[in-house]
Amino acid sequence: MNRSTTVLLTALAPIAWGTTYLVTTSLLPPGHPLFAGLMRALPAGLLAVAISRKLPQGTWWLKSLALGALNIGAFFPLLFLAAERLPGGVAAAVAGVQPLLVLALGALVVHERIRATTAAAALAGAGGVALVVLGPAAELDTVGIVAAIGGVTATAFGMILTKRWGRPEGVGPVAYAGWQLTGGGLVILPLALLLEGVPSQIDGSALLGYLWLATGGGIVAYTLWFRGIQKLPVIAPGLLALLSPIVATLLGIVVAGESFTSVQVAGFVITIAALIGGQFAARPRQLPAGAPARRSASAPQPIRR
Repeated sequence: MNRSTTVLLTALAPIAWGTTYLVTTSLLPPGHPLFAGLMRALPAGLLAVAISRKLPQGTWWLKSLALGALNIGAFFPLLFLAAERLPGGVAAAVAGVQPLLVLALGALVVHERIRATTAAAALAGAGGVALVVLGPAAELDTVGIVAAIGGVTATAFGMILTKRWGRPEGVGPVAYAGWQLTGGGLVILPLALLLEGVPSQIDGSALLGYLWLATGGGIVAYTLWFRGIQKLPVIAPGLLALLSPIVATLLGIVVAGESFTSVQVAGFVITIAALIGGQFAARPRQLPAGAPARRSASAPQPIRR
């Protein structure tokens, strides 16, 4: 599979996640962000493990739990809390800073060199997303903003460790995603039961919402996402994450009837340009014919067992 196909498949994950905000506010019972995160993670994770029939071995029990806690266990509850406290695409406002976090952490942890072009794309993307989601009618709730920042930071660390640790030999993307979804779900489970409990009423709309979040936004999205992180330079999926707030905002306009200003149009154009330009900037540079090959800094690191 060529790089362009990998980028397109990886992009489907943040596109699916962009629907989370609309699903949460339109279909799910309010006041239960932990339960929503639990329903998105644990059933999908257990199903993926059952389908793949692969369990972690050795240190991968702890690694799966750590990755699951960052990518799922911390991120999901904070995401749903932000979605409940902030309207429409505003819940994803701070997602624009994630490429900057990934860029810095990638240089420190997996030793990917920061290029001026990718740094410029990350900065432009952050500015573009801010213009898109922070419209004149944006209502900024402090708790929602803090939750969104915490979720973005957790997933940035999770992306870097996913790149650093790689995937065990003989383990497919579905099993790998299942381990993390299960680990994250187990982190959320006691918190959801102790702090929230089960919603008093779960109707057909809520069941439909939970089903979509567990399948399209859960097992399918995370299988593609973790596969992309391991195959691409880490900044590439970091920039693709900008699609999530863009999709959330577009759905708010089309479905929820939210307004779209000329400033937001400019932000949308800037974000898409940064996203596309960043993918080209993140391509490994071709060596001249006859030049000695050097190990790429973005190559998967040896797996430490």
